[in-house]
Amino acid sequence: MHPAALDWMVPALAAALAAVGALGAALLRERRRHRQALQDRGWLLERERESAARGAVDAERARIAQELHDIVSHNVSLMVVQAAAAREVLDTMPQAAAAALAAVAGAGRDAMRELRHLLGLLAPSPDGVEEDAAGADLAPQPSLRQLGALVDRIAFAGLPVEVRIDGEPRPLPAGIDLTAYRIVQEALTNALRHGDGGKAEVTVRYSERHLRVEVLNSGPSVLHGTTAGAPDRGGPGTGRGLLGLRERVAVYGGSLDARRRLGGGYRVRARIPLAGA
Repeated sequence: MHPAALDWMVPALAAALAAVGALGAALLRERRRHRQALQDRGWLLERERESAARGAVDAERARIAQELHDIVSHNVSLMVVQAAAAREVLDTMPQAAAAALAAVAGAGRDAMRELRHLLGLLAPSPDGVEEDAAGADLAPQPSLRQLGALVDRIAFAGLPVEVRIDGEPRPLPAGIDLTAYRIVQEALTNALRHGDGGKAEVTVRYSERHLRVEVLNSGPSVLHGTTAGAPDRGGPGTGRGLLGLRERVAVYGGSLDARRRLGGGYRVRARIPLAGA
């Protein structure tokens, strides 16, 4: 080979080798960047999964806390009112006192049954059947079908309740049915605890697209567990019940309004969409 050709080929070969080395180094760097990007993406996905899991746990804890509040607040309020009534008439009207004490026992049993049901959801028995201490199947979650029993308990405790159903009652999604029941329960419990006489009116309206629930109390105004000019027969409230109900209703795209009425009393009104529920 001619020396001049060698003089030309050697630098060219060196340049080609240098280019191949640079390309290899670039590919190696790109591979490392890609591996790091995959690791970063995996780390981010893991963080997102952990965050979603924490959010789900927090939401479930909040739901359970709200259920516990509803169960305990309602039944304990009934027990306090009935126990106080029994004490007042114990000497003069023993039969009335006995009836009030029986209502206390009934409210306690209701609370225990609902609490066992809630605990059964958290820790089901191995055979999948939730049972109470006597071995009987636990009742399902409350719904508007139990509205009559709720009104009877409230009326027996001293607050007359008038119920009106507008529209054709029909089966509702379980969550909406439970929420509607809890709205009536919380409003009547507050009226019973903080009211001084008067009465309550419950209206449930079924329409094609919405469920409307309204509870009116003609007694002294009650706002978030406080009264205007009336003794509190059940202890101070915190307003957590109505706040929790507002959040429940919002889950289904509805709204809840609770406010004092002109001239005294209180109104709780909820509107829950049913379309697509």
